[in-house]
Amino acid sequence: MMKHEHDHGQGGCALCRIELKNVGVTAGGDTLLSGINFHIHCGQLTALVGPNGAGKTTLLRALLQQVPHDGQIRHVDAHGHDFAAPRIGYVPQQLSFDREMPLTVEDLMAAAISKKPVWLGIGKKTKETVHRALKETNAESLANKRLGTLSGGEMQRVLLAMALMPLPDLLVLDEPVSGMDQNGLSLFLQTVDHLRNTHHMAILMVSHDWQLVQQYADYVVLLNREVLCAGTPKEVFASPAFRDTFQVLPVTGEEQ
Repeated sequence: MMKHEHDHGQGGCALCRIELKNVGVTAGGDTLLSGINFHIHCGQLTALVGPNGAGKTTLLRALLQQVPHDGQIRHVDAHGHDFAAPRIGYVPQQLSFDREMPLTVEDLMAAAISKKPVWLGIGKKTKETVHRALKETNAESLANKRLGTLSGGEMQRVLLAMALMPLPDLLVLDEPVSGMDQNGLSLFLQTVDHLRNTHHMAILMVSHDWQLVQQYADYVVLLNREVLCAGTPKEVFASPAFRDTFQVLPVTGEEQ
C-alpha cells in the first residue's frame, strides 16, 4: 500500500476530511470520551488503537450518530468549508445469523436496500446496485452463494460491499479481519486499498493488530478515553504513551 505524505496536523491541511473537535461522551455520570480532536482525511487510512475499554466503540457510535456527544463532527473541504453530513459505511467485526438459513448474498444485500420483501423478487435496478457493489470488493462471484457457506474473508468482503451502497464519504472498519486466514486477509486489504485509491474515501479502521496497522495505516490515533498520541505508525508505536499504555517495548519496523 502506498504511503501518502500529507499534513495531519490539527491546523490547516490540504485534504477534505472528517474533523472531530472536542468530542466527548458521557453516560450515567461517567465520562467515556473527553476532548477528542483529530482528522480523518479523505484518501487515507486512519487506524484507531487502544486498550480494551478505551472508548473505541463509543467513538464509532458517536461518528454513526448512535449516541449523543459534545463537541463537533464536521465534514469539511480543503478550505475548511462544511459539506453535508458525511455518508458513513460501516463494516462490523462479524455478522450474526443462522448459518442454516437459505439466504443468498444477493438476497441479503437486496433486502438492505429494497423497500419490498426479497421473496417477491429482486428488481433489475436493485440487482444492478448489488452486483456493482460486489464487483467493487472482488465478490461478484459470491452473489448466489448461501451465507452459511461463506468463509470469514468472503463474508467480510460481502459486508464491505454492503457498506458501499451508497458509496460513503467515510468507511468505518471495526476489527474487520479478525479470524481471517492469510489469503482472506490479503484480498480484503487489497480491496480496501483499491477503494481508497479509486474513490478517495476516508477510512477509519479499529484494530488490535499492530503489524497490520504498521503496514497499512497512514495515520494512527492512540485512544484511552482521550487521545494520548497521534501521528504516523512509526511515531505512535515509538512513543512513551504507547509504551505506557500497553506496557511493551516500542514497536519498530525491524521487529515487524
